[in-house]
Amino acid sequence: MATGKTTKSKRSGGSKPASLSQLGARVETPASPDKARLETAANPHPGALYLARFTAPEFTSLCPVTGQPDFAHLVIDYAPNKLIVESKSLKLFLTSFRNHGAFHEDCTVTIANRIVEAAAPRWLRIGGYWYPRGGMPIDVFYQTGEPPKGLWLPDQGAPPYRGRG
Repeated sequence: MATGKTTKSKRSGGSKPASLSQLGARVETPASPDKARLETAANPHPGALYLARFTAPEFTSLCPVTGQPDFAHLVIDYAPNKLIVESKSLKLFLTSFRNHGAFHEDCTVTIANRIVEAAAPRWLRIGGYWYPRGGMPIDVFYQTGEPPKGLWLPDQGAPPYRGRG
């Protein structure tokens, strides 16, 4: 969770919240999603209703049965409340799935749940656009409820899988 304390950032000379231990530091990829630390910072505009989007076009995990790699294009939209998700910690968290065996549904919903747990957003949705496994793409969609009234919701921009054309 974010605190009011700040420390000098070595890269920019500016300040960063003391709670951000990974930003600006050399950090190894976590061994698993459970070991990954998702960090947050204070929302600079807590009274504003806006949407923040993270897109991970090269997300990978492992099939829990065969151990073969699975690939997805993830689109994560959230309306921040008091906290925002720090992007480096999110990248490390997502990368930790590369050696993690789980079904598409589990990966997608686990990511959503961890963001909700860490940042307590007003609203969140995630689209997991998974590439074919066994000849069939599996797309997984999750949201925390109805979006707040007045929130602009752009299309996620990921077309359905069409194969070679």
